[in-house]
Amino acid sequence: MSIGVLGGVLGTFLAVCSTARADELNPKGSNAYQVVTGDDSEDDRRRWDTLFNTRTYIFGKEPAAFLSENIQLLRVGKALDIAMGEGRNAVYLAKKGFSVEGVDISEVALQKARRLARENRVSIATISADLGSYQIKPDAYQLILNIDYLQRSLIPQIKRGLKRGGIVVFDTYTVDHLKNAKGAQMRRDYLLERGELRQHFQDFEILLYREMNDGKEARASLIARKP
Repeated sequence: MSIGVLGGVLGTFLAVCSTARADELNPKGSNAYQVVTGDDSEDDRRRWDTLFNTRTYIFGKEPAAFLSENIQLLRVGKALDIAMGEGRNAVYLAKKGFSVEGVDISEVALQKARRLARENRVSIATISADLGSYQIKPDAYQLILNIDYLQRSLIPQIKRGLKRGGIVVFDTYTVDHLKNAKGAQMRRDYLLERGELRQHFQDFEILLYREMNDGKEARASLIARKP
């Protein structure tokens, strides 16, 4: 998704949130999917349902660039897409032969993900759950995908959820995004610190790691294999 579209989505989301209490889940990064904080998952669910309740796929139908650019590093198997949203990455993986489960708090988003899967003639399994309490099945996945979402408490579960030799793909915003126009309003504690993502997975075999800031987005991206 372009930074312009992202800004529009963020504005829409903030408008939705303006009269509601802040929520506990999903606000762990710097895009519209991760902007507020609080303690009411039902409020959270309603706000995301409102945001996603449009015929337009607000995050687009194409997969995240980091995923599609590095698909050759991934071995086909059972995959989990964390905070799946409207399904763009899950459907892409299914088209590549993966058996995909996607979890998200918004049933509206999950409905759109299932519709996108039907459009592409693939199947995905959808799980409606609050990631603040969701438990990733241990030793269950060949691939776990975490795109544009940061919930640090999930990282140990991601590690346990992978089979030996399984791979994590993790790509989200860093504190350097605060220097950019679209990131200036973000809270620092919802962004990865420099080098933090690598440190979280220092016990894994790191296949690819990078941090970048192109003046529009500042991201840390990692692909790592469980030993």
